[in-house]
Amino acid sequence: MSETRKPTRHPKNEAHAAPPATPRPSPPAQPDPLAFRPPPTELLWRLSAPLRAYHRPRIFGLDHIAADRPSLLVGNHTIYGILDVPHLALAIYRRHGVFLRSLGDHLHFQIPGWGDLLKSFGTVVGTRENCAKLMQSGQHILVFPGGGREVAKRKGEAYKLIWKERTGFVRMAIAHSYPITPFASVGPEDCYDIVVDANDVMRSPLGTFLDRAGITKRFLRDGEVIMPLSRGLGFTLLPRPERFYFSIGEPIDTRRYAGRQDDPEALRALREEVRHSVENQIARLMQVRARDPRRSLLGSLLRRDKDEDEDEG
Repeated sequence: MSETRKPTRHPKNEAHAAPPATPRPSPPAQPDPLAFRPPPTELLWRLSAPLRAYHRPRIFGLDHIAADRPSLLVGNHTIYGILDVPHLALAIYRRHGVFLRSLGDHLHFQIPGWGDLLKSFGTVVGTRENCAKLMQSGQHILVFPGGGREVAKRKGEAYKLIWKERTGFVRMAIAHSYPITPFASVGPEDCYDIVVDANDVMRSPLGTFLDRAGITKRFLRDGEVIMPLSRGLGFTLLPRPERFYFSIGEPIDTRRYAGRQDDPEALRALREEVRHSVENQIARLMQVRARDPRRSLLGSLLRRDKDEDEDEG
């Protein structure tokens, strides 16, 4: 009876055998945008009192917001993108009980700690999926088509819209029959003087190093989102106590473009309509500011009477 031989083992060959493939980790799950619960209105109002005393916001057009008419608020993003939003969002929240849900640039959520802070105030990554969920649930949504580029201002770009050819926000509004409410902010760009901007950096030896190291392409969108180095109050980074002005325009009905969310002509036409509204509101706010006797901090202290034509402050 023949004996079955066991296969001969070769330790040398085993050493060179490929190790079993390690499964790739799944990307972190995005939180459900509908699970957010806003903090109490009066708590935020009390906490923001020092900011309101410092920038003395004037807000026009709050009646263009209605709790039962959700819309997509679209406006200009000012330098650094963090000074103006709290004032506008809180005024709307306090007047109408509407907590704006912001669509944030992906860049925000790549910064440790900062992305978590934004999430705690209801901001979500600006994807089509998140936007669709918010619209389907009837949320009031805030978006800045200029994104990270518009807050990374260069010298001479104050209050300029840098939307490029972006049409994603109008595409979503048409697809979900969502009205678009244009708004404008004036004041934050005057809190700083830009000393060094992205153009200066990219022309410097530092820019050459960042470019050759692949850092600008990998992390800074080819230098597009390099934040400016600015001077605020004195020689510090603290913003100057400029007064802030906000305007909320009349909602734009998108239903006349129903079914044309993939039509480039319709997208461009609606985007330009929104752009013109925002630019016109910026121009009007600058006129209001030019004749405002309480624009300066000293003027506000000397004239304690309430502004006659403001909605909220």
